[in-house]
Amino acid sequence: MGEGGQSIPDEEWERFLREAEAGTRDAPKEPSARARMVARRLREEPGRPDAWRGHEPPRRRGGKGRYVVGLLVAAGLLAVALAPGRVTGWFGGGGEDGRGTPLAVESRRPDQAPPTEGADQRPTVAQPFRGSPAAHWGDGTAGIGMPAARATGWMSKAQVAQALGRSRDFLAAAGLDSAVLGGKRPARAIALVNPHQRDVQDYLAAAFRAPSRTNDPLLLFSRFDTAKVRLVGDVVKTRGRITYREGKRGAIEVTADVTFVYPVVRAAAGSDDVERTIVRREIVMSWDDPAKVITEPGTFSLLSYKVDTTNGGCGTYTGYLSPGFGTERATASPDGGPAIDPYDRSTAVGAGTRGDGGTACGTATRS
Repeated sequence: MGEGGQSIPDEEWERFLREAEAGTRDAPKEPSARARMVARRLREEPGRPDAWRGHEPPRRRGGKGRYVVGLLVAAGLLAVALAPGRVTGWFGGGGEDGRGTPLAVESRRPDQAPPTEGADQRPTVAQPFRGSPAAHWGDGTAGIGMPAARATGWMSKAQVAQALGRSRDFLAAAGLDSAVLGGKRPARAIALVNPHQRDVQDYLAAAFRAPSRTNDPLLLFSRFDTAKVRLVGDVVKTRGRITYREGKRGAIEVTADVTFVYPVVRAAAGSDDVERTIVRREIVMSWDDPAKVITEPGTFSLLSYKVDTTNGGCGTYTGYLSPGFGTERATASPDGGPAIDPYDRSTAVGAGTRGDGGTACGTATRS
């Protein structure tokens, strides 16, 4: 056989015999009987033959692989059936600390309330946001959406950015500062309010001296009486956004609509009955042109403020949020107010508003 499995021509065979007979060094050797037999079989059998005395690795049949994958799938299904909450945590649903994968910050008002799945799961000291949509909200100011700055009214782009930042600073000083949450006077927040705004300064003075229905510090600030309750951990969950537009006399009118979620227990050592106080505030701030309005640099005029509070002590005006625990937690509205989903940000702040001369305490549909 020649190269490629072709028959040897008669001329080549005769040359082979002559050179072999003459003893030429390079004369080809006569094919053996075995080689001639293999060559004949190759001519007679079509297709690619197996190599003689060759080795080909066995093909993977996949039987064992399928068995392992099937076993893993079965184990996974069993785990979901026995502990769905824990398996959800594997994929970012809850986590060991009750926090989930954070949502993107809010850029506009949502069109519906967040899902209620898992709402029957009770919070714990280790997982204070368990069973709550807040598990997926941002921590502190990270949950507050900020708009891009642009030159507006009397302010340049840089000045607008500064005003937005200071507006967020006010929210942090009023609703996230640990000292204020522990009952201290919110001095840093108050310092951002225009000192020449007489009606607001009178309200602030009265609110901390003698809290009342009309002078309630909780309209703007979150405070707890640490002799009665304490926060669980050092994280407050938030969700909301800041927006702005040009206001009167070229002012920058900034609106903050933010929900704060505070997990708390009784102050007594070893208390582990976790409840959540939820506060949603809408605050409108005016950063005025000092050439047109009497103000101080770095301060704003307060235009309006509204608040919805869940489990914060309805109808009480002590100057502190007063959450209930267990059977103490209000299940009905003492003032006959409407049902409120404290996590629903698709509607405007209003139901349960404290201020503007009235209070309507609603019934929370979940905590």
